[in-house]
Amino acid sequence: MSTRRIGLGPRPTRDAGAEAWVRGNGRTDGFTARLTVDVTPDLRSRIKVIAFQRGVTVAVMLRALLEREYGEGREAP
Repeated sequence: MSTRRIGLGPRPTRDAGAEAWVRGNGRTDGFTARLTVDVTPDLRSRIKVIAFQRGVTVAVMLRALLEREYGEGREAP
């Protein structure tokens, strides 16, 4: 086992934009609740590719999809 120390260097400066994003966790509304859905690995892969192609996260894309389908003012099927 080596006893050599490796220096980490200076601490990076704070980025105000990054700090705000971390505090807000990227959410634009106040409260959100976690929802877990089991999908096949193939479907998960397709969802991730489509989100990447659209330049959004999977979470943002699925929230928009759920809002369109089940948002306020929509009747239950």
